[in-house]
Amino acid sequence: MKDALAIHRMLLERETLHEIVRLPRAIAHADELPEVLGLPPGRCLATRVYAFSITSSVHRFLVAVVVEAGFVPCHESVERALGAHSVRPAPADLVNGETEYAADLVAPLLLPESVKILIDQRIVDVVPEDGVAYTATGEPCTALGIRALDLFTLSGAEPVDLGKVDEVGLTGVIPALRSSP
Repeated sequence: MKDALAIHRMLLERETLHEIVRLPRAIAHADELPEVLGLPPGRCLATRVYAFSITSSVHRFLVAVVVEAGFVPCHESVERALGAHSVRPAPADLVNGETEYAADLVAPLLLPESVKILIDQRIVDVVPEDGVAYTATGEPCTALGIRALDLFTLSGAEPVDLGKVDEVGLTGVIPALRSSP
């Protein structure tokens, strides 16, 4: 499995400034990063992995969608961005096997070339290029702090409009996180 050390080594090879942050408590999902780090959700990113097909065939591809922690894009927005026939969350065992990350802690770096990467345009618009963004590392006890511009560049993510929210709530925030301070 990929972890913080693999990410750290890759970033060192590219001479990219970054920080591997030891979390004060373990997390089960990247959506917990804002609470654990004491940061606004806009500074913490979650990578959601979806399976999609271009036609009605059974052959499916994977796409990693980088969003603000706690935000779940509607499937129609992802379908539109991909020009896909159908999109659904990828099963955890498929995510684990294809990305080599724990399914709920996927980092937007070191993903296989076969996985397309999208990033919500609002993140690109809102996070200053020299601002630091935090993301999961594949491990429950660490996070990656990296300049947003470096993360956007190294991930190769394509910015797309994912503005419409899914059925999770009016704000697009996962319901369990809405009650968090």
